[in-house]
Amino acid sequence: MALENGFHDVPAGKIAMVVTHLEMHARPVPRDIPDAAGLALRHVPSPDLAWYRALFQRVGADDWLWFSRLVMDDEQLTAILHDPDVHVCALTKDGADMGLLELDFREGGACELAYFGIDPALIGQGAGRWMMEQATALAWDAGISRFHVHTCSIDHHAALGFYLRSGFKAVRRQIEVADDPRLIGVLPETAGGHVPVIGGDR
Repeated sequence: MALENGFHDVPAGKIAMVVTHLEMHARPVPRDIPDAAGLALRHVPSPDLAWYRALFQRVGADDWLWFSRLVMDDEQLTAILHDPDVHVCALTKDGADMGLLELDFREGGACELAYFGIDPALIGQGAGRWMMEQATALAWDAGISRFHVHTCSIDHHAALGFYLRSGFKAVRRQIEVADDPRLIGVLPETAGGHVPVIGGDR
């Protein structure tokens, strides 16, 4: 059904996001990246669920309302993370886990940049650019023909521009509506302060 022009109500207790899908079909020219002193990328095969959830929440949920993996039960999450075609990596800074990179190769000939986030303490220091160069190399070294990602309007305000500068091209836009994770007990009320809670008793 076509979406008509104008305003559309979002029910109380829900959040709405404009989702932009991006992709690239050839390896981009490597970008100049800042000094990577202290940074490393550590592959974490079959990650422990508690470790993964804690890092996922720290880099994406507390500030940007990442919640899709937090509503999964152990069986659902294990099926994804322990799949040999899903590569989970931790960005480390001086040995401490400070970022999450997840590359999903389950679709033949393609790689989805499923999750990409860094600890807020590293934002603006070039760590994201460094990790993107590693992610791009890992994806294209696997012999793919399509590398894709999506981001949404409640993520970091610079995320979309960052992906465009990294060589992705926007190809599709959608509206996603979901239960507000703060109202269903998945995230604390303090999470995602840039998106006000509307509905419920709060």
